[in-house]
Amino acid sequence: MKIYVTQFAKYQPSHENPGEMPKLEYVDSLFRRRLSQITRMTIEVVHELVESNPENANLKLVFASFRGEIARQLKINKGLVEDKDVMPAPFSLSVFNTPPAATTIALKMKAGYTAIYPGEDNFFSALTAAVSSVLCGSEKKIIFAYADEKIPEEYANCKGYSEELPLAFACVLSSEKSEGSVELDLESAQISKISPEDFVKTLKGN
Repeated sequence: MKIYVTQFAKYQPSHENPGEMPKLEYVDSLFRRRLSQITRMTIEVVHELVESNPENANLKLVFASFRGEIARQLKINKGLVEDKDVMPAPFSLSVFNTPPAATTIALKMKAGYTAIYPGEDNFFSALTAAVSSVLCGSEKKIIFAYADEKIPEEYANCKGYSEELPLAFACVLSSEKSEGSVELDLESAQISKISPEDFVKTLKGN
């Protein structure tokens, strides 16, 4: 099973400022100020694809993340413990599908989106789920976006805590090979164990 990456965009903050977020000057200011790091990064990388090719706005968006809105979830948990209450607005922006939903609103994408949680940090399972519609022929192309934000330091003593930099990327996955596209063999042993960071290196190395 082979698919092709025809376009690619990445955002990652610096080591000096891992909490850095895209400015999103093309997004309405009232809408923008409510957005978290993971949501801002997702909008930024998908916007880059749409800006370079406006037709990409008509593609379905598939989003994957290992942790989702983890910083907002922490704030909500603190509110439940300390105040025994949670406000509707923060809660509505803390759900797992917030990044792709906000992205489609900000960029006026109307083809729909799907949010995928890859269990046990298995990136390959997210990739294969994302591209399933392309492999079965129901879609010729989709936009696949991945993002994970900075893990709050409150989780430093928890299993699985990582100080790795936040990362977001988006790419157009297609069933058709085109000039400059990168071929991915989904049946290779190497890609079955790939991480998001290695996936980025693979694309940037071509």
